[in-house]
Amino acid sequence: MECLTELCSGLPTDPLPPSQPSRDTKVPHAPVRNPKLTAEERKLALRNALRYIPPEHHDTLAPEFASELKDYGHIYMYRFRPTSITMRAYPIDMYPCQCLQAAAIMHMIMNNLDPNVAQFPHELVTYGGNGQVFSNWAQFRLVLKYLSEMTDEQTLKMYSGHPLGLFPSSRQAPRVVITNGMVIPNYSSREMYQKMFALGVSMYGQMTAGSYCYIGPQGIVHGTTITVLNAGRKYLGSGDLSGKVLVTSGLGGMSGAQAKAAVIAGCIGVIAETDAAAINKRHAQKWLMEKTDDLDDLVQKIRNARDEKRAVSIGYLGNIVDVWEILADVYESTGELLVDLGSDQTSCHNPFGGGYTPVQLTHDEMKSMVASDPAEFKSLVDESLRRQVDAINILSAGGMYFWDYGNAFLLQARRAGAEVSDGGDTSGTKFRYPSYVQHIMGDIFSLGFGPFRWVCCSGDPVDLQETDRIAADVLKKICKDVPADVECQYKDNIQWIEQAYEHNLVVGSQARILYSDQRGRVELALAFNEAIASGRIKAAIVLSRDHHDVSGTDSPFRETSNIYDGSAFCADMAVQNFVGDSFRGATWISLHNGGGVGWGEVINGGFGLLLDGSPEAGERARHMLAWDVSNGVARRSWSGNYLAEETIKRTMEADPHLQVTVPYHVTDDSLIDGCFT
Repeated sequence: MECLTELCSGLPTDPLPPSQPSRDTKVPHAPVRNPKLTAEERKLALRNALRYIPPEHHDTLAPEFASELKDYGHIYMYRFRPTSITMRAYPIDMYPCQCLQAAAIMHMIMNNLDPNVAQFPHELVTYGGNGQVFSNWAQFRLVLKYLSEMTDEQTLKMYSGHPLGLFPSSRQAPRVVITNGMVIPNYSSREMYQKMFALGVSMYGQMTAGSYCYIGPQGIVHGTTITVLNAGRKYLGSGDLSGKVLVTSGLGGMSGAQAKAAVIAGCIGVIAETDAAAINKRHAQKWLMEKTDDLDDLVQKIRNARDEKRAVSIGYLGNIVDVWEILADVYESTGELLVDLGSDQTSCHNPFGGGYTPVQLTHDEMKSMVASDPAEFKSLVDESLRRQVDAINILSAGGMYFWDYGNAFLLQARRAGAEVSDGGDTSGTKFRYPSYVQHIMGDIFSLGFGPFRWVCCSGDPVDLQETDRIAADVLKKICKDVPADVECQYKDNIQWIEQAYEHNLVVGSQARILYSDQRGRVELALAFNEAIASGRIKAAIVLSRDHHDVSGTDSPFRETSNIYDGSAFCADMAVQNFVGDSFRGATWISLHNGGGVGWGEVINGGFGLLLDGSPEAGERARHMLAWDVSNGVARRSWSGNYLAEETIKRTMEADPHLQVTVPYHVTDDSLIDGCFT
């Protein structure tokens, strides 16, 4: 059996590992790609791949790599995939490293590729259908080798999955700097992405896939729970969702969390999924409580759960369009509205590459047609989106509240010709239905709250439980002297953290998430660091966050969709965040094109920060986490958001070194109007 030391020894070429002639049918695989390479471009892709291989093996591997390109649309180098070691996050002290920070990064990388965590582990896809950790297995092997050799005075540079090398730096510098998909803007189209990925020169890292910070579906469980609770307050006038029905779709990667989140929020979750493997996986995990493949049975299950006001998750093996249409038929024929809240979490950022199954096809038919007839497939997707929106519009007119979950569903529907436009929109970011940022999460971001995560690198569940107790104590103390709107958010998260263990949320690494503002994040980090120093927690902790946060992402159709000063399409905030984190103490940093809503639609970045119990780690956390929140709050304040303005003013009062430009406001709109009449 291959050990971690052997895994970190670089690319095995003497001898070569045995070939893996076909895909393993026991695991799910990424859809076949159709990058439409010319004959010369296919040769270039092969030439590029062979750069990783000593020349004496080119005769053996060139035909093999060419076959992968022909059969799958990409050269994954399956031969170099480790097969004799379990891919998982091992305790940090097991990694053969000279540098604790490097060992922590290896822990996170291997978690992203754990088959229990990753969506398509053999294709190095963590989630979202195409969220790559690396482009091929040679890169994985080389990265682990570099990390095992790294000292505290070197930095590994990552170019879209490719390890450029170790470069001299300082102890204060990040150990790894990652960029994914940084393409010249005029060439950042989906067609160019497919080509560049096939050539091996660029990569779509989603958000936390290519930044090595994914923590399994727990992250989206919490975010979805908070979103649904706040949707209930906003749309239904109550945080009590007993007997209320949420209809949505997706049980695969991140969307697989919806079933669990619905039950935690106390409602009836109805989730459609076309992939039998995905729905069966969530049912086996007990995240999905019931499942059916019969629409009439589904309708009856909804009625029963409503009558009983029973919190339950119901999975429908089939297409979400069929679900929306039967619910619309019931409403139009009887007046019975069986849904209160609606959304969608299909991978509409990648609708023509397998992220969305059109209603006319089965899941297997979709996987085949994506590559065999992309033009016809696009036509079917567009028709399916129009049908889906038509049914949603009927139910919305009857009193259902629908929101876009930031997966580019409404954006793709508008491009398909569906009736989703807001006739009065001048910003280009508003639709008939709001994004969840515009109506639900935007105010939370403006308060400085967002997804704060930590991973116990000991791999010991006892350490994670200890951090839960510490987190609850810290938040309760903070909660005693905060404004009412902030207190509400803290109370939701105190309830979450106190119940987290019993909800059995861990998949992969011993990780936890909650939403917190700047004060909470800093105080949590310092409390964790002190607990490590005292021995209360046995090993180091990695702090990170989803890129979907206050400051980390510029995305006009999601994270910054509630910014209306004309800057929603500007990416200064995310880039500044990446740069600012780098010199304030981050252990590693990443900046990505794409993530959530798709390639070319968003710029986002993230970080990892190691707490090892040292005073230096505490100082790094204090400075970096403060910037990582205040940057976005300041930008939102300048755009005219009053909640963000109040938040940044309170932050300036607490820290005299913080000085932010606060906007003046036009109080008489007629003055503006009069200047142009």
